[in-house]
Amino acid sequence: MSHKKLSWQEKLSNSRDFPRVEQIPPRMSKTWGTGTLVIPAPFEVDQLMRRVPIGKLTTINDIRAALAKRHNATIGCPLTTGIFTIIAARAAEEQKQQGKTDITPYWRTLKTGGFLNEKYPGGLEAQKHLLEQEGHVVCQQGKRFHVKDYFKTKFMLNQ
Repeated sequence: MSHKKLSWQEKLSNSRDFPRVEQIPPRMSKTWGTGTLVIPAPFEVDQLMRRVPIGKLTTINDIRAALAKRHNATIGCPLTTGIFTIIAARAAEEQKQQGKTDITPYWRTLKTGGFLNEKYPGGLEAQKHLLEQEGHVVCQQGKRFHVKDYFKTKFMLNQ
């Protein structure tokens, strides 16, 4: 029996049984404390990423905070939120290759500290190029790249 490989867009729209709020598991409570954790649906992460306008930036942590607030949870799940940003990015690239122009501007979602995400389509170079096209200054720090003064261009997702 062969399984058809899902496209990134199909993965993005497959919510399974998410979003779901549950207790922070013991293995995570050393880092994250106690309380509840929201495991978002992929499309929710994509919706938040889509809201970031040209010239503004957000981080995966900002998205996690917005998701936690939306679902009255203590935290947004760091693992699934990170995975879903990558699915959103790859789905956007798939749409771009199909000729669509209204795609999720995934390059505006950075890692903590304003660092670029090497797992996005095209890697660091592609994200650096897209950010520079929008006027951001990208600096290299060792092997990593970050947006200079990214916090000055932070887009507030909870507004």
